[in-house]
Amino acid sequence: MKALPRSFFDVSAREAAHLLLGHWLVRETPEGQSGGPIVETEAYLIGDPACHAAPGLTKRNRVMFGPPGYAYVYLIYGYHYCVNAVCQPAGVAEAILIRAIEPCLGRSLMVGRRPVTNEPSLTNGPAKLCEALAIDRKLDGADLCDVTSPLFIAENPQYKTFREEHAPVVTTVRIGITQGADLPLRFYLDGSKFVSHRGNRVARGRVVKSDLAAPRI
Repeated sequence: MKALPRSFFDVSAREAAHLLLGHWLVRETPEGQSGGPIVETEAYLIGDPACHAAPGLTKRNRVMFGPPGYAYVYLIYGYHYCVNAVCQPAGVAEAILIRAIEPCLGRSLMVGRRPVTNEPSLTNGPAKLCEALAIDRKLDGADLCDVTSPLFIAENPQYKTFREEHAPVVTTVRIGITQGADLPLRFYLDGSKFVSHRGNRVARGRVVKSDLAAPRI
C-alpha cells in the first residue's frame, strides 16, 4: 500500500473531504490489517462554529493546530471515539471527520471487535468504524501519511473506478450538530450501502448532487 502524500491534506478540509472519498483508511495491529475505502466525510473549517478548534488551542484539540496529515481522535458521550484527518498548514486548524468506510480489509477482525448482524452497521458511522478498527485516543496524532503508522490513509489504485461504481457524490448538511448545521459540508458516495444517513433523512436536508468531475472547491 502507498499512503496519501501530506500535500493531499495541505489544503482546506472542504476541498479534501470530497476528494478523500474512495481512498482507504487502514488500521495496523499485531493481529493484522483492517479497514476499507472511505465513503462518507464531513469537513470542519476555520471560523466554523462546529469545529473543535473554534475556542482556540486546547490539550484536546492540539493535533488540529499541527501539520496536516495527522489523526485527530476525540471521545464523545464519554464512550465513543471519532477519527479525523487534519488539514491545512500548522496553525490553521481544520479537519475531516471520517464518517463511514466499506469494511473490505480484515473483516473478521472488525466483526470480532464489533459483532453485528446487520452488515452496514459494522462501519456506517464515525463511532462504529472506530470501534470496528480499534481506534481510540492512543491514536491521536498518528501519522496518516506513513504506511508504518498504526493508522494511515492509503491511496486507492482503483480510485476512479471505485468512485464511478459508487457515484454520484452527494453533498448535504452535516449531522448531529447544532451550530453551523446549515453548511453543506458532508460528502458521501451514494452508491455505497455503508453511508450512515441519506440526504433526504438529514434535518433541514439540503441536498446537492454533483458529478464525478466536480471542480475542486
